Order: sequence, then structure tokens, then C-alpha cells
Amino acid sequence: MCLAASVAAISFAHAQSDETLKKLGSFKTTGKAEFTVIDQQSDSADAIRKTLEKITLPKGFEITLYALVPDARHMAVGPQGVVTFVGTRKTEVWAVTDRDKDRVADDVKNFAPSLAKSVPNGPCFSPDGVLYIAEQNRVLAYPAAEFFYEGGDVVASEVIPGGELIPEEFVSYNHTARVCDVGPDGKLYISLGQPYNVPPKEHMETFNEVGIGGIIRVNQDGTEREVYTRGVRNSVGHDFNPTTGELWFTDNQVDGMGDDIPPGEINRQTAMGQNFGFPWYGGGDVRTNEYKDEEVPGDVVFPVSETVAHAADLGMIFYRGNMFPKKYQGGIFSAQHGSWNRTTPIGARVMFTPVDADGNIAGETVPFAEGWLDENGEYLGRPVDVAQLKDGSLLVSDDLAGAVYRIAYTGSGS
Repeated sequence: MCLAASVAAISFAHAQSDETLKKLGSFKTTGKAEFTVIDQQSDSADAIRKTLEKITLPKGFEITLYALVPDARHMAVGPQGVVTFVGTRKTEVWAVTDRDKDRVADDVKNFAPSLAKSVPNGPCFSPDGVLYIAEQNRVLAYPAAEFFYEGGDVVASEVIPGGELIPEEFVSYNHTARVCDVGPDGKLYISLGQPYNVPPKEHMETFNEVGIGGIIRVNQDGTEREVYTRGVRNSVGHDFNPTTGELWFTDNQVDGMGDDIPPGEINRQTAMGQNFGFPWYGGGDVRTNEYKDEEVPGDVVFPVSETVAHAADLGMIFYRGNMFPKKYQGGIFSAQHGSWNRTTPIGARVMFTPVDADGNIAGETVPFAEGWLDENGEYLGRPVDVAQLKDGSLLVSDDLAGAVYRIAYTGSGS
């Protein structure tokens, strides 16, 4: 398709979406609300349960299949505990419901089918129940999603309109999965991965202005946009420490520098505008080849925890529950998606990072649940995100198996 045709197609898609949003905002039906329902009793469920028998966990923990969810990526558990929304890197967001509270999903179907979506990877909730979905180049708000998700038409409004999250010229298939969160200040935070392995110098001024290669924040109505975090390559997971209110996030390191460098990152931000070193550093304190002769800003903040190279650290949360033993309470659970170009594959596991009561790292980042990468180097699953249910158990999404798992503590002691 030529450039002119591509631009025309994008413009047409935006026009269609704008018209649908107008109808939904006026509480009018679209006539396009046909659901896709995922059969939870298929043979795939039995095959995944067999895989889960191979997963190792600390003593007292168990992992079970919660739901079959195609292409499952980042998750948002509704404040009412009614439904969990699961994003994808394709065109659907899935609504996952456990009506009888037996901790196994009863039904899974696509959310708001009348509204076309593009890479709706990042759902997140405000404390008062507004669902935000960060797409490839748009952010929408669904003010009553947890209560009206059963209908095909769901009221939605634009927080950041289509084509305005980043300039269209930088929309890419690479590093385009957004995540979002509502901070303790009530603002909406959105990560903007940059579309290169290492960006060309000529784009850096625009990237810094827009917030590409960083995390932006806006009011929940989309106003007062500002760049909150700089020097990030591609963060696909962040959360706020519930004790200190500080933003923590994972970051994926530069490819093509070898199997063992640079390290992955877990970062802690203590003030607005801090710079976390990319593209001068490719991960940790490892300089990139492209910027090795460039002067490094003097205010670079280095990661508080370095993880194994190329394991692809994605979603993360601070554990806020009380089901798990005390050693896990207040710590970070994070998902490693697994390497894609390492000689010996690594990752595909859930990690744990201890954090003390003052908000400081209290030990190394270590495996918590692993076994999705077998002894032959074959991926049986690829964890993406971690979320917490009301009872304190964890959900883990897997976009390779197309599933969401539940990890619960069934033992005793601390």
C-alpha cells in the first residue's frame, strides 16, 4: 500500500471511530454489537492445565487456570471485583467474569465490540471505577465499564483523541504496547515506548517534547499533558508504591549487544522529570554504541534493581494483599516475557523483588514462578502482566498460551 493510501486508510478509520464515539456519547445504539465468546471448556484448557503442573512455586503456593483469554496482555481488575479487563496487542479487550466467585472464570467475551480498537494493550482503573484503555495512538475512558460491559454498546469518551498520543509518523509495530495507571495525585500516567532499538539523534528533540521514550501524565480529562519521566527505552509495566506514592517501572534494554548485556531494569522515580539514562545507556550503566561518544546528562538515575539481560521485564505490581506470607507483602511481583534473540533463551517467569516499609529495595529480584521455558529451550507460555484479585491472589496473563492464571497461597506460616 502506498503512503497516500495508508494515510487515507488511517483517516477513514479515525472518522469511523469518531462517529461511533459520538453515538455512544449520546447513548445511541450502533447496531454493531456482536460478541465473541471464548469457550472455557475447550481442549486448550486441559493442555494448559498440564503445562501448569510443570510450574514451580515457593512452598505453600499453587497455580491454576483462571481463564482462556486469547492474546492476553495487561490486566485491570475492577474496583468492585466484578470483572477483569484484559488488553491485547491486536484489536480486542476481553471482559473476564467470575460470577460465582470460585476463582475460575465463568465467561470471557470481548468488551465494547461496537467500537474498533487498535492495540488496546493497556487497561487501568481509577479508584472511582473509570476504566481507561491506552491504545496504540489513543486513550479512551469508559466511565461505567464494570457495570455496563454486558452490553455491546458502552459509553466512551476521548481522553487523548486518535492520532494525538504520538505523532502519526512515529506510529510503529515496534514498542507500541502502552500501559497506564492512575497515580495518588489523581492523574493518568501513560508509558510511550520509542519505536527504535536505539533512536536516531535527529528525533530526540521531538521525542523529548512529546514524551516518547518516557512516561507522560495528564488529568483524567486529558488536559495539562506533561512529560513526567524521561530516558526510558520501552516501559511496559509500572505501579505506584502504596506507602510512598512513588512511581516504579520496568524498562526493556537495548537488543543486539550480546547475550549478557545490558541488564533489564526496575526503576524508582522520586520526582517529576527525572532522567533514567536512555539512549546514552542501553540498560544499567552499559553505554550504547550509538551514543558512546555523546556527553551523558549529569542527572541520570540508575535502576534500583538490575535483572538478567533480555528476559523482557514487562508488567509489575506492588503486592497490597494479605493472603501471601509477610515476606511478600509490600514487595513487587513482575512478569518476564522471555528473550527473543538470545542464544540461550531465558525468562518466561514471574519474579519477586522485596521492598521494605520505607520503600527501599530489600534484596535481589528472584524467580517466584517458573517453568514456562522447558529444558529444550521451548516456550510453553510467556507471562506478560500481574494483577491482584480482591482475595489477595494473583492473576498472571500469558499471550502465548492465551490464558490467565491464578496464584494463591494455600499453606500456613510466614
